Amino acid sequence: MLFRSDFVANVSHELRTPVAVIKGYGETLLDGALDESAERSRRFVEIMVSHAERLTNLINDILTLSKLEAKDASLALHPLDLCGTIRKAQMLMEDHARSKGIRIAIHCPDGMPRVLADQGQLEQVLLNLLDNAIKYTPDGGDVSICVEPSQGRLQISVSDTGIGIPSKDLPRIFERFYRVDEGRSREQGGTGLGLSIVKHIVQLHGGEISVTSEAGKGSVFTVTLPEA
Repeated sequence: MLFRSDFVANVSHELRTPVAVIKGYGETLLDGALDESAERSRRFVEIMVSHAERLTNLINDILTLSKLEAKDASLALHPLDLCGTIRKAQMLMEDHARSKGIRIAIHCPDGMPRVLADQGQLEQVLLNLLDNAIKYTPDGGDVSICVEPSQGRLQISVSDTGIGIPSKDLPRIFERFYRVDEGRSREQGGTGLGLSIVKHIVQLHGGEISVTSEAGKGSVFTVTLPEA
């Protein structure tokens, strides 16, 4: 019960800020800002839209996490071409990476065994890890995805040359709403739930996830999943 109470308290805290911002700027516009300056009004509306998007992302992540934690949570497991799934994720994140001059390299040898996974959920794991890697890597950096077999399992490593994670934060990085740098994470549009969702999906697949990192030098997130 305490765990559930903490979650509700955290959700309430996370929802409060975007709601307050949208309400505040809306009231300012209604109080006369709309008539004073079109440029100022447009800036206020852009801020409101930005926080509305953050609110939408947060609600979507909360719903996703709730479904994953349900006792009857299930996956549609099939033998999948892991390399093809990774290339699809790379393609979906290419514009984001290109906007920062970041290169995404894939190292997935031919003849790799298939992985037993849910296509949609596996894509969510890859997209989330790639998004984080790009988001926290300075312009012109590098992101890579490497796949290799490991004792009946497939190991996927997502590496970056980003800002890294301080050692004191590593044990808590997969906790709900935990942020290494709260201000920076919120500014980047993070909900604080992405890595928790990734961990739940990986564990539902019977897999494991871990991270190694050094502040200022980058991070490596490693996922192991069973072969088909």
